[in-house]
Amino acid sequence: MTQEPLKMLDRRQILAALAASPFFAELSGRSANGATQKAPKVILIAGKPSHGPGDHEFNAGITLLAKCLTESGLVEPVIVRGGWPNDETIFDDAKAVIFFMDGGGNHPMIQSDRLVRVMKPLLDKGVGLGCLHYAVEVPNGNAAERFLEWIGGYYESGFSTNPHWVAEIKELPDHQITQGVKPFAVKDEWYFNIHFSPELKSFTPILTATPSNEARQGKTSYPPGPHPHIVAANGRPEVISWAIERPDGGRGFGFTGGHDHENWSNDNFRKLILNAILWLAKVNVPVGGVPSSPGKEDLTTGLDPKK
Repeated sequence: MTQEPLKMLDRRQILAALAASPFFAELSGRSANGATQKAPKVILIAGKPSHGPGDHEFNAGITLLAKCLTESGLVEPVIVRGGWPNDETIFDDAKAVIFFMDGGGNHPMIQSDRLVRVMKPLLDKGVGLGCLHYAVEVPNGNAAERFLEWIGGYYESGFSTNPHWVAEIKELPDHQITQGVKPFAVKDEWYFNIHFSPELKSFTPILTATPSNEARQGKTSYPPGPHPHIVAANGRPEVISWAIERPDGGRGFGFTGGHDHENWSNDNFRKLILNAILWLAKVNVPVGGVPSSPGKEDLTTGLDPKK
């Protein structure tokens, strides 16, 4: 009785078998039927020109972040310039929306009926929401209540304060947003004494620093200090960036820095925001954080013409 020889698979057969497996599809970014999986879409909204040269450079800041995210290949950034988009269908299929713009009473998100008509249905689907710098400020009332619910906190003029000071980040929590981020110190217009929601069990302080007594005097704040309730808290650590996981399944993020455009050149400052955008979109952040190495020309691309 003769034995049937073993059949050897050639290289093409092995590759074909691997390509058909769900495991290989996951690693290669393709679905099991061979279609390429599209990277999650994130909307980056830059506000209108504001302040002097080098300050509130919303367009240039968003342009830089978008370039870094595109190079990572982990998400698909879509930029909106000049505030609220003219075509609101741009929000379709978005996994996260980031606002970097002037806030307060002129915050584009709170104009007309956008909070109820656009933002609530969007966030009810679990879309992530991030607000950078001035975009964390809204007036008291309905908008403030929404911000407490959606991102976990908000800046209130007269209660919160906005001096320019060096925030020394000595420790970082164990969180996807902080992966690969090392302690750093940066001078910026860091807001503090923020309103936070006491009911949120998922609230995580991301950046915490202790303002100097000089910063609490508020000489560089607007409106200028000193403000008794701010000075009375001398020595108290302040949360200047935070994250929440909402009951609707979505995520929220607040970051009070970003006034000085040059700070985007700081690797840890920049990586924290890139990580946060991925986290908001529910994309796993790489263990070492989102890698990026922008050149000098990248920091000047998109600067608004200002006197």
